[in-house]
Amino acid sequence: MVATLRVMLDQLVVPTEPALAEASRDLTRALIAGAPPGCEVEGIAPAGGGTADVPGLAGLRRTALPRRELAAALQMGAGTGIGRGMIHSPTLLAPLVKHDRVHDHDQTVVTIWDLRPWESPGDLPRTAVSWNRAMLKRAVKHADAVVVPTHSMAERLSGIARVGDRVRVIAGAAPLGFAVPTDDVGRRRALNLPEGFLMLAGGPAASDGLEVGFHSIAGSGLDLPIVVIDVAEGGEPAVADLAAAAGIPERRLHVRGALDAADRAAVFGSALAFLAPSRRNAFPWRVVDALTLGVPVIAAASEVHDEVIVDGGGRVDGADASSLADGLAQALAEALASTSAADRLAVRAGDRGRAFSWREAADKVWHLHAEL
Repeated sequence: MVATLRVMLDQLVVPTEPALAEASRDLTRALIAGAPPGCEVEGIAPAGGGTADVPGLAGLRRTALPRRELAAALQMGAGTGIGRGMIHSPTLLAPLVKHDRVHDHDQTVVTIWDLRPWESPGDLPRTAVSWNRAMLKRAVKHADAVVVPTHSMAERLSGIARVGDRVRVIAGAAPLGFAVPTDDVGRRRALNLPEGFLMLAGGPAASDGLEVGFHSIAGSGLDLPIVVIDVAEGGEPAVADLAAAAGIPERRLHVRGALDAADRAAVFGSALAFLAPSRRNAFPWRVVDALTLGVPVIAAASEVHDEVIVDGGGRVDGADASSLADGLAQALAEALASTSAADRLAVRAGDRGRAFSWREAADKVWHLHAEL
């Protein structure tokens, strides 16, 4: 008898966040590659939208509803035609309804990567906040397990919702095969980027920490170009205003949106350091990217960064935004004060980066469902 793990692939059809689309794709690929004997992986995707095909899937079932309508139906607990079985969702989008795990062997596992809907809802659209909160309430009632990427987030989640001992920690990783491409120089030229720069990620939301990041760069005394990626379309002027307020001239600033894995790796390939000033409770995808590629990391100390970075980069504490910016400025200046200092940080980053693997994550997912 074949055991089928059914994975929700809605992010491949209509991505709400590029990082979630990458995570869904790469986790599914790793689940297929690491399937135990007698097990297979099937995909579930909404109607319409883009392709959700992943090589090696035993099958792909499309729902009758497009993603938006499917998300609304799942929020209300309405029938969606998804069916039962062993279901794993890389997000909160899943059929969270009453089921019998003991007699029918039905399982539903969901994943939470970001606690902003509960801790800093002002950073997100109201519809996204209400949907996430409603789905977590359904998960409290019906999920067999809730996956989060760090132990600190597991502890925080336990204070937000009554999930009890159903929380499991499975970290994410950089994309499979993530490496600086051989045509990295050409890719950076196509993106109209300079060589040798400081790098940040995020947008103008307060939790992204860009204001602190820009002030720390200004205070470091380093006269280097600055590249900011993952800025939402239309958010460029707000980012430029934050930089200008910190005293950074426009000529030094290069703002780009979400990049695919190859372009992103090419950009990291010329970064002298990656600055992570955010303290939000969300998995730091770009920090893990930087660690994977051995880029020196300077980050604000936080529960998430402390757990993810460990000794793989510099971490700076601060009682407030001003003291944090001062500390990051000093750490950044020291990190790039000499080639040897930067090289030491790069080695530490690369060593830590090897701790994150989608193949290991997939093994833990298979073990979780076997345990259930």
